[in-house]
Amino acid sequence: MTAKDKEPVKRVEKIIKEFDENLNVSLLKTSARTALEAATSLNCDVGAIVKSLLFKTDNKYALFLVAGDKKASLKKIKKNIKFSDVSMASADEVKSITGYTIGGVSPVGHKNNVDIYIDNSLERFDFLFAAAGHPNCIFKISFLDLKKITKGVIEDIIE
Repeated sequence: MTAKDKEPVKRVEKIIKEFDENLNVSLLKTSARTALEAATSLNCDVGAIVKSLLFKTDNKYALFLVAGDKKASLKKIKKNIKFSDVSMASADEVKSITGYTIGGVSPVGHKNNVDIYIDNSLERFDFLFAAAGHPNCIFKISFLDLKKITKGVIEDIIE
């Protein structure tokens, strides 16, 4: 059994294929657990790696898709999205809410509905690479298609 045979990866693959049959999950020979590892494995700019970060916000959860070379700003999230309280979700909360473990959190296919916000700096890349349910699995997607498939809101959420 390879990583591509695991349920979380199959869940991502089903969703991206329904969205666009030309999208594929790729299995990397090396880990893509961090943005830097993923960029090294793919030989691409670290900014083209989509970090999927789950935050607890005003008694609910929201997923923030951030460029690999940027950091999410709690101050901007509070100000621009009008949340009064924002904190990083724990590893257990990430698994429970998204159905993925940290390092493999995909922007799609979550076990629970979460609002999704997309860092506007991701727009500078023709193609992005996002986790596909496992630290060694990714999929390649355009910024516009990422917005469409996630129904995400574009925001200035980085430091």
